[in-house]
This record gives sequence, C-alpha cells and structure tokens, in this order.
Amino acid sequence: MQIFVHKLGLEFSVHQFWHCRYASKGKLTTKSDVYSYGVVLLQLLTGRVPVDIKRPPGEHVLVSWALPRLTNREKIDEMVDPAIQGQYSKKDLIQVAAIAAMCVQPEADYRPLMVDVVQSLIPIVKNFNSSASIRFH
Repeated sequence: MQIFVHKLGLEFSVHQFWHCRYASKGKLTTKSDVYSYGVVLLQLLTGRVPVDIKRPPGEHVLVSWALPRLTNREKIDEMVDPAIQGQYSKKDLIQVAAIAAMCVQPEADYRPLMVDVVQSLIPIVKNFNSSASIRFH
C-alpha cells in the first residue's frame, strides 16, 4: 500500500520522508524516532523542509544535503536559517549541529538514545534562556 502526502501542491510518497532502512524493514523503532527528531532539529536549524524538489540537485533531501556540512564549522554558519541568524552563540550552534548529525546517522546503531539527546540539549536550552533574560532585562 502506498500513502501519499500533499505538500506545496506536490505529492510525495511517505517513504521519501523515511530513512530507507525503515521503509525496507517496514517497522519503526526508537532509533527511527531519534532519526526523525534529528530531521526536526535540521528543519529548525536551516528553515528547510525534509524534501524540497524546488531546490537545486543535491539539495532536494535535507538530511543528504546537511549531513556532510554538519561537521564543518564554516559550513554550519552557511546552513543556518537567516530568520535566526545572530540569536544564538556559536558554541550552541555547533553543539546543536553535532546532536542533529548524531541523530541522522544512516546506521541506527550509531544514533544516540533519545534520553541522551535530551540530556545534551538541556545545557543549551539553559544557556539560551539565561542569555535571553540578560538581553531583555
């Protein structure tokens, strides 16, 4: 059975959003949840959607485009959504990029547990909240 999702006037089969391992095995796991969360982090970081065929070749699939850039500090800056430019520290940006990179690893065994992802994000959120309160007081 093939399911279709209507997005931006185009139809994409749902399997295009899933990592190929899950589509082929036909089951989702806690590690697939981590992968999905990594995709959400990438969306927040870049302002892009998971699949966008209006982008140039090589940029259609967010994870494929982003993964090689997430380990290059200069490329990370170029990836950031212009709407959030300057609203974060460079250190926090690099940490979020590293977390996203771990979450979207092609091999599920190399992805962290969700509890570890959350623990990694807590100091970043605390840092952001404390710096935000300083800026607005």
